[in-house]
Amino acid sequence: MLEQLKYVIVKKIYADHNDAAPVRSAVRELLNGLPSDGRGVNVGAGRTRLDPRVKNMELEHGTGIDIVGSVEDMPCQSGSLDLVIAQEVLEHVSSPDVAVREMYRVLKPGGIAYIQLPFVIGYHPCPQDYWRFTHEGIRRLVESENFEVVKTGMTVGPAVGFYRIFVEFASIIFSMISSSLYRPAKLFFSIALYPLKWLDPILKRSNQADRIAGGYFVICRRK
Repeated sequence: MLEQLKYVIVKKIYADHNDAAPVRSAVRELLNGLPSDGRGVNVGAGRTRLDPRVKNMELEHGTGIDIVGSVEDMPCQSGSLDLVIAQEVLEHVSSPDVAVREMYRVLKPGGIAYIQLPFVIGYHPCPQDYWRFTHEGIRRLVESENFEVVKTGMTVGPAVGFYRIFVEFASIIFSMISSSLYRPAKLFFSIALYPLKWLDPILKRSNQADRIAGGYFVICRRK
């Protein structure tokens, strides 16, 4: 029960990037464009099932996991997939360039990769946390591995970036009193400060929004 509550709070309140309107729209468009007999893989899927044509891949066996393996060495045949999705995954791998190269390898010519990465969020090891990416960095990452960029976009903007850092800042202050207060404080501030996120649609209109945006996505095609 406690683990289920933690999952809901993290995925639906604190770290709800995947539910952001630009993300839902982009992923839905890709799934609608996937052929009826198309094949895809959702890397680091967790409990999410996007579509029956898209297999879930994780590092370990678990409920709803179809493929066990690392994105840095995908257990898929070369040129076998139409779509690869990686949402908030590549910051956790030691070599994101290797991971992108693997995505390119397993995709058919013309196949699509959807890659979503954070910019302004706190350190979150699960089990490791290595990287953050600007909008320029995410484009550079895929172009350096020969992908053609189809579209880029902001997943969540400066309001969410500020929210994530503010929650961590407030929680760290309470942890100075006692380290055991960090998690309860983070739970409290995650909920109490949630209305800050409602400013995102307004602040994303600023031409300076990239300075503290929460993250970005890129849609790219194998040549």
